[in-house]
Amino acid sequence: MMSTRIALAEIPKPLYAAMMTVESYVRESGLPLELLELVRLRASQINGCAYCVDMHYKDAVAAGFDPLKLNAVVVWREMACFDDKERAALALTETLTLVAEQKVEDALMEKVISLFGHAQAANLALAIAQINSWNRLTKLFAYEPGSYQVGQFD
Repeated sequence: MMSTRIALAEIPKPLYAAMMTVESYVRESGLPLELLELVRLRASQINGCAYCVDMHYKDAVAAGFDPLKLNAVVVWREMACFDDKERAALALTETLTLVAEQKVEDALMEKVISLFGHAQAANLALAIAQINSWNRLTKLFAYEPGSYQVGQFD
């Protein structure tokens, strides 16, 4: 019987290398790791990528981030534990992840740029695009939800 997913050994090495080049850039962009993990977690929730939700939750907890705050990402608008930068980043994450359904409003971009500056706003947008790309690819690949081990891809 033929698998309905692309086996990990069948992923083209240049594809993986290209994704990791962007991943390395994002990691070295100067955006705080906690902010990146919040963004990754929220986009993965929206996209229904169980493997990535599991991965980014586990990585964030292993990095020492508050599990209660991570659990609150799904309802971030209602929680006081998120600061202005996190709120702006999460709003941008939702907007760019759902870009076919909602417009990127000027007011949101003004807020993001005022908090991050132009260069870091661009880096944040790339981080959001990157996790959306990972989510979509992961749904094609034979990743088993819940199977991620911290440090597996380091």
